[in-house]
Amino acid sequence: MTHTFMQALRARWQSADTLVCVGLDPEPAKFPARFANDPDAVFAFSRDIADATAEYACAFKPQIAHFAALGAEDALQRLIAHLHTAHPGVPVILDAKRGDIGSTAQRYVAEAFERFGADAVTVNPYLGRDSVQPFLERSEKGVVVLCRTSNPGAADLQDLPVAHAGGTRPLYQHVAETIAREWNGHGNVSLVVGATWPGQLREVRAIVGDMPFLVPGVGAQGGDVEAVVKNAKTMDGTGLMVSSSRAILYASNGDDYAEAAAREARTLRDAINGHR
Repeated sequence: MTHTFMQALRARWQSADTLVCVGLDPEPAKFPARFANDPDAVFAFSRDIADATAEYACAFKPQIAHFAALGAEDALQRLIAHLHTAHPGVPVILDAKRGDIGSTAQRYVAEAFERFGADAVTVNPYLGRDSVQPFLERSEKGVVVLCRTSNPGAADLQDLPVAHAGGTRPLYQHVAETIAREWNGHGNVSLVVGATWPGQLREVRAIVGDMPFLVPGVGAQGGDVEAVVKNAKTMDGTGLMVSSSRAILYASNGDDYAEAAAREARTLRDAINGHR
């Protein structure tokens, strides 16, 4: 029986007791020296990191631009196939932040799910529901919608006040409620809410109930693990995919790169679990 993305994620939270999402963002300039003359370095390095960290991962999140910019889409395809084969219980989120209308959105759906074989994909809601609808209709797949991001410029648009119940509220809260109330008919939606804004995490959690959050911004971006967990976990102590990429991937640039990545992933898992 094939499991949906949400079933796989929830099963992984329980069986592996981890809320860590391992980001796979290959940057060859940061690879250990042993990969210098390897024509398949992008695949080999990413595979080694994934294999070393899988036991601590509730999901993997390859970032499409880090492969596409290198002309390494083939490596991404093979990597996701490897993840499914070697670590079948760990769902794969393609971080592509897609969002477009009509037939183009359908092509992006085919790209994420048919070409690359991902279990979920990140999408941008700015173009409105019809731009996300082709993703939502794939009820077995996960749709991870940007809500309140972790970058410094997030406030430029996401915090703008919009009318609500006789007053105003920030746009990201309107986005959260609209998605939870109107877009999640198949129960396959989760939200991106950045770790750098614990207060916003708490507000969005109150709006959307138990919907899972993908939380970037711990590690290299400085988000506080304790604040994330306390403000954003669900009643059962799950509900989160706490994403770390650079801090895990490049924990060492020596020959112990894989062991160092595993150590970093385990440390993050333990830190998160300490606050659940």
